[in-house]
Amino acid sequence: MPFQGESGMRFPVSVKGVLLEGDRVVLLMNERDEWELPGGRLERGENPVACLEREFAEELGAEIAADRILDCWLYQVLPGKEVLIVTYAVRRVDRREFQISREHRKCGLFAINELPGLAMPEGYRRSIRACAARPAPC
Repeated sequence: MPFQGESGMRFPVSVKGVLLEGDRVVLLMNERDEWELPGGRLERGENPVACLEREFAEELGAEIAADRILDCWLYQVLPGKEVLIVTYAVRRVDRREFQISREHRKCGLFAINELPGLAMPEGYRRSIRACAARPAPC
């Protein structure tokens, strides 16, 4: 679902989730060889939390629950192509093994101190740090 700002510009909206497994974060490798948070494009009329639940099921075969919004920013994916990114803290509802979809090249679990060396947007690092600094209540 696109967002239209006051200037009349429209942006697609992507809803992403920070899933911490112990002290590690779940990341996916995309087609641009960047690590990204699981999640994806918000569809017209879709609730952002429902989008996250759908995307985690599609990309990882995982059932999650969203806890809180972490951050929101405009990301230039490619020159001239911007996406409004909204990140949430999420937690697993199930404990099944991840089933990676064909949408991503691989899945990885990374410690917070490994983030500076990874190819990924700075906004994702910021969201991961914010989530790790204030874990969700059980």
